[in-house]
Parts: sequence; structure tokens; C-alpha cells
Amino acid sequence: MKVYRVVQFGLGPIGQELARLAAQRESYELVGAVDIDPGKVGRDVGEVIGLGRALGVTVRSDAERLLAETKPDCVLHSTGSYLRQVWPQLELIIRSGCNIVSTCEELSFPAAQHPDLARELDRLAREHEVTVLGTGVNPGYVMDALPLFFSGVAQAVTAVRVQRVQNASTRRRPLQAKIGSGKTVEEFRELVAAGTVRHVGLQESVYLIAAGLGWELDDYRESIEPIIAERRITTQYFTVEPGYVCGVEQLGRGYVGGEEKITLHLRMYLDADPAYDKILLEGPTPLELVIPGGLQGDRATTAIALNAVPRVVEHTPGLVTMKDLPVVTARA
Repeated sequence: MKVYRVVQFGLGPIGQELARLAAQRESYELVGAVDIDPGKVGRDVGEVIGLGRALGVTVRSDAERLLAETKPDCVLHSTGSYLRQVWPQLELIIRSGCNIVSTCEELSFPAAQHPDLARELDRLAREHEVTVLGTGVNPGYVMDALPLFFSGVAQAVTAVRVQRVQNASTRRRPLQAKIGSGKTVEEFRELVAAGTVRHVGLQESVYLIAAGLGWELDDYRESIEPIIAERRITTQYFTVEPGYVCGVEQLGRGYVGGEEKITLHLRMYLDADPAYDKILLEGPTPLELVIPGGLQGDRATTAIALNAVPRVVEHTPGLVTMKDLPVVTARA
């Protein structure tokens, strides 16, 4: 059994969960970790991630030197959602000759909003003979890659409709904040205008589906509205009174020839019940797939990212998306 040597780049909530998962799996060896938090640098990774045992791997801030010393098969990158913000990190990793699996949402299909950066990423990756992938549960799987895989048993697909209802009470604090928990409607709209309250990646998912089905989009539209609490809601991180925002409802629509061919409907709010994921493929014989309870976002994100490592390492160099890879499966 091949063991993949990985470095965890970023030890926020998702990065810590990724490191824990890698440390517990036989197919992976965690050989390094990078973070800039002074409270984490210099400590054993096992201690930082709450593993309950030391791993003999120290958190470091000197990423370039660490990568040169450890020479990992792949870097697990989880520091931000926006491609321009994480670009310097990605460039450093690529120039160090390392493959990348990143949870950066905009990297799941960067050509959607950043075609120039996507081309440059692909050029750099090919030049340094590495492969770069952005993935996660959403974007990267449940609202895009899974519908594409599901479409393989359809004789024809005329439209794709996906609904995802996620109970945000089970999610990490940054996500509960990102959906506007506890804000007034006015505050919510101001934060939406500033781009700080929203799910990142809906546009990327729409474009990924279109590319996978061979459709050329002529328009994309997105709307975002608050979900208002009807009763007091208390989570580990927030208490939301009735009349205040407890989540977000977001719609992404992709048009082909003026017709709405892709509809992604996301509702992510505190105490959502029932939670579920539903995929409907319209066509001569419609197909429907429902996941009761829905995929828990943080666990599924770390799982798909780590499970993608072998596919990325084995792939030809360049920038890839989930539609380009063989089916990603769980490993020991």
C-alpha cells in the first residue's frame, strides 16, 4: 500500500480537521504543518489539533523551507475562500514542486470568475510538473461533481436542479458567522453588499456542471436573502432572537440559450429541519437522488480533500477540477 506524504498548510478549523484525518489514516503520513498563528507555531501538531498524542511534527511558519525539507507528495491547503487572497500561497507551493489539494472555494472552478488566474495557475503547474485541485463538499462535490457523476446513468439531461438544506448549528463558528447569524436584516444586507456574508462557490458549481455537460453558459444570475429566526435559537457560538437573521438562502442560476438550465438552491441556517441534499436531473426519464440529513459540511469537506490526494498525485500536471479526475474514493 502506497503511503502519501502530506503537509497541512493552514490550521484553522478545516485545516485542523484535515490534519486529524490524515494522522488517523494508514494511507497518509503527515510530515509537516504550516501556520502563521504565533500560538500554534513551534508546537507539536498533535497538540494543536487535539489529537491526544504527539506526532513529532512541529508547526512552522517558514513554508518554503519546510516544503524543501519534507518534499511531500501533496500539500493540503486550507487558508481562505478567495483565489486572489490565497494566490501567493499557491504560487509558493507550486514553485516548490508540490501537488496541491485546496479547499479554496473559488479554486473549484477558477475560470468562472478568474479566467486569467486560472490560465496562469495551469501554466505554472505544468511548468513545475505538479497538479492543482480545488475541492470540498460544496463547491467540489454535492452540488456539482455528484450531479455530474449521477448524470452518467441518464440517457439525456435537459436541466439540473439541486437543493441543499444544511443545519448550520452543527457547523464551525466561522461558517455560522458567514451566514449572518444574529444580525438584523439591515446589517445582513450591508454585509452581503460588502461580500462578507454569503456562501462562496455557487457560481463555480454552476460553471462546473455546465462544463461537465458540455453546455456553454450565456448568463449567470445569483440572489441571496436572509432567513429569519421564528424563535430563539442557541448554538455553541451564537444566540439568535426571533426576528433576527439565522441563515442564508442563495440561488445560483445558469442559462443556456436564454433558458434556465441549472438551478442551485442553497438554504443554510441554524436548526434547519429537515436537512437534506436533493439532485434532480430533468430529461426524458427524470432522475432524483436524495440524501436525508444531507452531507455534514466540515466532515465531508475534509474527507473529499484527503481522498482526492491519490488522484491528484497520479494525474498529469496542470490545473484540474473534479470533473477531470477519476472517481474519488475513500482509502484506508
